[in-house]
Amino acid sequence: MASNAGMIAGLDRSVPVIADADTGFGGPLMVARATEKYILQGVAAFHLEDQVTTKRCGHLLGKELVDTTAYVARIKAAVAARERLESDIVVIARTDALQSLGYEEAVSRLKAAVAAGADVVFLEGMRTKEQMAQVVKDLAPTPCFLNMVAGGVTPLITSREAKELGYKIVIWPLAGPTSVYLGMREFCRELKDTGEIKERYTPDGKIDGGVRDVFELCGLSACGEFDKEMGGTSFAHGA
Repeated sequence: MASNAGMIAGLDRSVPVIADADTGFGGPLMVARATEKYILQGVAAFHLEDQVTTKRCGHLLGKELVDTTAYVARIKAAVAARERLESDIVVIARTDALQSLGYEEAVSRLKAAVAAGADVVFLEGMRTKEQMAQVVKDLAPTPCFLNMVAGGVTPLITSREAKELGYKIVIWPLAGPTSVYLGMREFCRELKDTGEIKERYTPDGKIDGGVRDVFELCGLSACGEFDKEMGGTSFAHGA
């Protein structure tokens, strides 16, 4: 998890990356170790939850939780590790208690997490817009975090609506993987049915999504310019 987060964060250090730290991968010692790894990988923020270590997606049924004491210990461990490394990484406290324990208990857990040093709160699995609005009011002035998952249990709203409700951070965590899945499904069907994959073109006639587009996304031109400025010759004959 930390290595993948670091790989993504390393693509462009000017873009902050929010990573999922699941349950912290164990007790306080493991949470602290995970926090240190996320910090060293350049992650800007991560969310830590109150499920048991063998967790489930927040939009599935049958989630099991640790008690509030164990949850708070995780938050404290993350905050202590952050302080030890003198980092500004943002600790986001997530709870999945809404499904099995109800709204009041979920809010109580988030308040306990804030008291333990969490910077942002995240109530997972909300089922109504009324709940989405209420948690912002009940946790004020702590910033609230919203998770938009297509096909999940939480009603989907726009970024503008989320801002109007008072949310400070909104994520669409499956937008990328879903788009990749749909694109791969399309070209696999095309290849199977026709034996080829036709090139796509932009409105100005250039190939869209070709191999050079991928290279440029990874910084081909910028790497060439840097190499030239430093006196290198790796790109002297073009690329």
